[in-house]
Amino acid sequence: MSTFTQLSPSRKRLLGALVVVGILGAGSIGVGGAVAAETTPRAAVDLGEAGTFAVLSKSGITDVYASSVSGNVGVSPITGAAIHLTCPEVSNGTIYSVDAEGPSCKVTDDTYLTTAVSDLEIAYTDAAGRTTPDYINLGAGEIGGLTLTQGLYKWGTDVNISTDVTLTGTSDDVFIFQISKDLEQASAQNVILAGDVQAKNVFWQVAGSVAIGTTAHFEGTILSHTMIAMKTGATINGRLLAQTAVTLQSNTVTAPVE
Repeated sequence: MSTFTQLSPSRKRLLGALVVVGILGAGSIGVGGAVAAETTPRAAVDLGEAGTFAVLSKSGITDVYASSVSGNVGVSPITGAAIHLTCPEVSNGTIYSVDAEGPSCKVTDDTYLTTAVSDLEIAYTDAAGRTTPDYINLGAGEIGGLTLTQGLYKWGTDVNISTDVTLTGTSDDVFIFQISKDLEQASAQNVILAGDVQAKNVFWQVAGSVAIGTTAHFEGTILSHTMIAMKTGATINGRLLAQTAVTLQSNTVTAPVE
């Protein structure tokens, strides 16, 4: 059996993307994605074990009581002492820690968390490495008020959601948002799923930080290279997967139905 055959699906896609980029060169991608390097419809991002978490962080989870998280919660490689959620705040899931520190109800599983964090990093690289975007710098980074259909969206700027944005399509449609800077959603504004779009097929890859405004509602998996901050009363139907910290302030986080 060849070495490539033994690779996981996510690692095969990542290797394939790197080969495509090497062949096409940095200047080959135009507005609208003229070079078809990916299948249509686009494949969802494989989250691996990271997909079993509602909240996963490498450097800690802070919380202003009381939040409500439906799904697994974990931090690694930082110790469980960096998990500031209480046991009653987590339902339909388990709090995982790398050591004996943390909430009294936590489960210690260093191996599982190491795999999940590795898969988070692989998923981030996969999403960031997708080529031939359908839209580049749409709205100059302001997507509030727009209705978006499936595809790959790429920005070299911050992305702002100043008013409601709607994602519309079928249950199989995949949305991947590549954001090279920060993502900020204004207070009391919403990401809305229309038609049969499913939160499990929506992915936000953010190289900078993410801020979801007070009482705002968000949909989809956030793969952030830095911090994810949920402001007071904000909600998400999706996942908070951060390579630094996650901050919660009386939020509701619900892992999407698979």
